[in-house]
Amino acid sequence: MYQQESFTYNKPVLPEKDLAYSILADLKRIVREYTTAATESNCPMVRQMFNNLVQDTLMMQGQLYTVMKQQNMYGTSTQALRQEIDKQYRNYQNTQQQTQQLLQQHLGRLPMQTSTPSPTMQYQGNPFQM
Repeated sequence: MYQQESFTYNKPVLPEKDLAYSILADLKRIVREYTTAATESNCPMVRQMFNNLVQDTLMMQGQLYTVMKQQNMYGTSTQALRQEIDKQYRNYQNTQQQTQQLLQQHLGRLPMQTSTPSPTMQYQGNPFQM
């Protein structure tokens, strides 16, 4: 009658490189979604939970990227010029300072907490550049 086909289940559906790219893209998307959830949360505990999830997911994304780069599965983009990095960093600092001033004017005195690295910190490049 009919011959039964033998299926091998240990054969991957996608090549390893494609699967890794797909997972990497999903991790990036998840970070964006967790970040949005954290910024829109009005409960401090929920906000902290999403912040923790963002950090954990960024760690996974970074580890996967490192493995992909080591196995020549991911080509990095060209390095940005130091001048351009410095310019963007100064723009970010100015924007942050203006935002703090605006908040102080409208909401009263707020503590000046920043998450930016100190100006003396040397740029060493971003190994997770995408």
